Amino acid sequence: QVQLVESGGGSVQAGGSLTLSCDASTYTYTSYCMGWFRQAPGKEREGVAAYDSDGSTEYAESVKGRFTISKDNAKNILFLRMNSLKPEDTAMYYCAAAPLRCHRTSMTVGWYNYWGQGTQVTVSS
Repeated sequence: QVQLVESGGGSVQAGGSLTLSCDASTYTYTSYCMGWFRQAPGKEREGVAAYDSDGSTEYAESVKGRFTISKDNAKNILFLRMNSLKPEDTAMYYCAAAPLRCHRTSMTVGWYNYWGQGTQVTVSS
């Protein structure tokens, strides 16, 4: 059974940094797309970044230049390094995985089969 477990969320001031982790040790597909999403209260879940099994990445315009998605393939952990955080980055952040290569729709919720429970990020001004 696939389980994705996020960690690393917390409260920071604007301009600060956080690194989120997603333990994907039970996810053993060799071709895949993994992503980070976020959902603020009253808003739809939105794609933040995606990571393809070939190492290519994709980012939402709102986080380009500030966030970096990466993966430790030996430990099967997906990371999201978040720098220069803004109050509008406040949300619950979710890790997601799909047994398919990333696609032009891989920043959408419907592309993914597996989801973690989320980790809260709160950025104060």
